[in-house]
Amino acid sequence: MISRYTLPEMGKIWTQQNKYQKWLDVELAVCEVQAERNEIPESSWVIIKEKAGFDCARIDEIEAETHHDVIAFLTSVAEHVGPESRYIHLGMTSSDVLDTATSLQIKEAGKIILHKLKQFRKALATRAVEHSHTVCIGRSHGIHAEPTTFGLKLAMWYDEAGRNIQRLESGIKSASTGKISGAVGTFAHLDPEVEEAVCERLDIAAAPISTQVVQRDRHAEFLNAIALIGASLEKIAVEIRHLQRTEVLEVEEYFAKGQKGSSAMPHKRNPIISERVTGLARLLRTNAQAGMENVALWHERDISHSSVERIILPDSTILIDYMLDKMTKLIANLLIYPENMKKNLDKTKGLIFSQVLLLRLVGKGITREKAYKMVQAPSMKCWETGRSFQSIVIETEQISELLTEKEILECFNLDVQLRNVDAMFKRVGLKTGQASF
Repeated sequence: MISRYTLPEMGKIWTQQNKYQKWLDVELAVCEVQAERNEIPESSWVIIKEKAGFDCARIDEIEAETHHDVIAFLTSVAEHVGPESRYIHLGMTSSDVLDTATSLQIKEAGKIILHKLKQFRKALATRAVEHSHTVCIGRSHGIHAEPTTFGLKLAMWYDEAGRNIQRLESGIKSASTGKISGAVGTFAHLDPEVEEAVCERLDIAAAPISTQVVQRDRHAEFLNAIALIGASLEKIAVEIRHLQRTEVLEVEEYFAKGQKGSSAMPHKRNPIISERVTGLARLLRTNAQAGMENVALWHERDISHSSVERIILPDSTILIDYMLDKMTKLIANLLIYPENMKKNLDKTKGLIFSQVLLLRLVGKGITREKAYKMVQAPSMKCWETGRSFQSIVIETEQISELLTEKEILECFNLDVQLRNVDAMFKRVGLKTGQASF
């Protein structure tokens, strides 16, 4: 299903053509450094540089016989280069090529994801400022709690996206690590200076120490960063799904002209993008778990991680690229209904101000326990009768003995409840907009 939607830029990174090109880039970088160090003839390097190439179909043909992809690749390159190919892969092992090239692919993919993540955060910032003072009900356990603003929801997501950017940058840096240290990482046939020069040329870090492979905690960090981005997107998607329910309808995914919601019910407008993102986030977590399983290998290496990474690295990067693209558009075009938020805010007839009243009574010198009982009684009466909580409180003798009517009315003031919204926006580096009602 996802391959239908794969963005060309990200999908291209994981093609066979690009993978083999990265392998060739690594091999050529090693040859170049060795030529500079007079470890292979300069004349041979010139020929290698001019003639080096490969043919994907030919590699597949050779691999069908050898059952070894790197050998098949090197054979194809040798067919292009000729006798001077004897200097290619000199002193190296397969994982020198594979792991260093994979780090180049991860870095390339990470750059795209990072850009998309920053665009997503920007979309959140725009809508957060727009709705900084759009009042809505806050919910705990799915039940009306106290007033908040829709902008604060968005500002929280914006702040979380910032943490995801930091985690992703760390994951990219960690996984952008190469090694040219030989069969068990001891530099038995190449000097460490070759590895350092090659990695510098490829603009990645050289592993300070390795076995035959770059250690997989680095890849696990990258995959977990992606999974956390997915978890944040899912968190937002779930909130949108709840808020789009018919009996709530505070927000709604944009419904395009000609779009259909159901094959049976023409009236349906479903949160399909949010539901899709919720499902795809599960795959990202599964892939991150597989990345964690890849950390423990036998001795200096085995290849139990290899088959897994051929799936989880392309899939996770393509998935998160797709998810960020969809969620950025969703947030930018999200339909927001302040009028419905106001209606829902008033549904409990003022019960959402019960804590303000409680605290005001405590301020009069009575115990919290006594104040709680005094407020709970009219609250239950409001639930049972549907009458205004404010009017019931005014009629409650125990409360009116301690608070004047003016003091009671002040407890139902939204401006007092939300007086710190601007300060919260400032904390996350955003400015507030104008009140929507």
